[in-house]
Amino acid sequence: MSHEPVAAAATAVARARAAAPAWAALSADERARRLSPLADRILAQAEAIAACVQEEVGKPDVEALLGEVLPSADVVKYWTRVVAELLDPEEVEMDAVAYPRKSGTLYREARGVVGVIMPWNFPVALPLRTLVPALLAGNAVVFKPSEVAPRSGEWVAKLFAGLVPEGVVELVQGAGDVGAALAAADVDLVVFTGSVVTGRKVAHACAERLVPCALELGGKDAAIVLADADLERAAHGVVWGAMMNAGQNCASVERVYVDKAVAEAFTKRVVDVVASLRPGVDVGPLATPAQRAIVARHVAAAREGGARVLAGGAEGGEGTRDYPPTVVRVEGDDTPLMADETFGPVLPIAVVDGADEAIARANASRYGLTASLWTKNRRKALALAHRLRAGVVTINNHGFTGALPSAPWSGHGETGWGITGSPLALDTLTRPRFVVLDRSRASRELWWYPYTPALRRVALSMATLRCKTAGLLERVGALFKLVGAMLARARGA
Repeated sequence: MSHEPVAAAATAVARARAAAPAWAALSADERARRLSPLADRILAQAEAIAACVQEEVGKPDVEALLGEVLPSADVVKYWTRVVAELLDPEEVEMDAVAYPRKSGTLYREARGVVGVIMPWNFPVALPLRTLVPALLAGNAVVFKPSEVAPRSGEWVAKLFAGLVPEGVVELVQGAGDVGAALAAADVDLVVFTGSVVTGRKVAHACAERLVPCALELGGKDAAIVLADADLERAAHGVVWGAMMNAGQNCASVERVYVDKAVAEAFTKRVVDVVASLRPGVDVGPLATPAQRAIVARHVAAAREGGARVLAGGAEGGEGTRDYPPTVVRVEGDDTPLMADETFGPVLPIAVVDGADEAIARANASRYGLTASLWTKNRRKALALAHRLRAGVVTINNHGFTGALPSAPWSGHGETGWGITGSPLALDTLTRPRFVVLDRSRASRELWWYPYTPALRRVALSMATLRCKTAGLLERVGALFKLVGAMLARARGA
């Protein structure tokens, strides 16, 4: 690792560290007031932001508006509306007999400086859904965008100009060495979205410093189409879930398990829908030639293993970013196309014998981000949802809840840990502080030294009173013993 990225990251963290206390000292209401104009800034620059995203990563213009701009404004509006109430001090219950004249209050306080390392697939929306609540919670942020989308990252950072003091939002640009330097710098939390390989490195760097991290490392989402599904809706929904952003979405549909009773009809409709997609309008290119090469390799390996390409597919094309929307009929799950994250416009379809087989195969993945169930039987769907190994389960839809700031986003296994979205995200972005106020004027507490026979009787009497299996007479007797023992203890016994 060269000295420059290390120095740049360290310098940015130092500036953020210096700015953090004054920002954290503001009330949550004041921080929300200052960041509220951010939503209109995003909306007013919608076309320019979408154009930048399209130029850098190839995302269709409409998709950039729907997936990057509008959800980002929603993030600001949601968090500025709810954060003050969510950060309100909370009284903690304390037993008045055991702890007389004592009260406890739980506070959620800023961690300090948060390092945010983000990928290229949603270069505006993904950073903002962490930056906004992190800042509103009182943290300063050092943000490193993907080297594939540096101008989109610069857009994100500039949105905060004049809304927060200098140093509260710091931008560092560069490749993986800069991200590694940031993860190893003097930050109090690292939030990372990216590959499993890099996520492990981030986790290791944080573990070395005993610093927490939140990791979203991808997915291999399954869609389960049952025999009673609305096939027209399912076909359109699954195709969108697989092809949106050219499949470069951690919540893309990357596996379909369809009941054999409707497999032929569903597959035919999917192929028809895919054939209607317009290159460059509905589905753009891959973000990088390297990502395109992964997609091509997965499809080629599946074909060599006996899978049938029903639509799309492409030979050659090394060095390009274009790959056509592709549908593949597969048998087993022992191919990279069914086991590894493809992150491309490819929809593998496998036929199953009912819901039980579909659930078992969906759960066999080492990932567990989201999944979807397609059926008209809502009661059955709700029961099956609880059997799926996924952080988010959607019935008769797929993957859109990542745009909902009020909904949690998390997963199992190699998807990583930590929560984005919803009030639960504050468990990561803040640290709890418990403050106890003791109003007692007694010279000593019941449980302080010396340990005496009277104190022992107090403890045993409390144990009996708290025991649900103790009989009524036993509990009444324990109550009288407790009173006598506490009086004796008060006299110094």
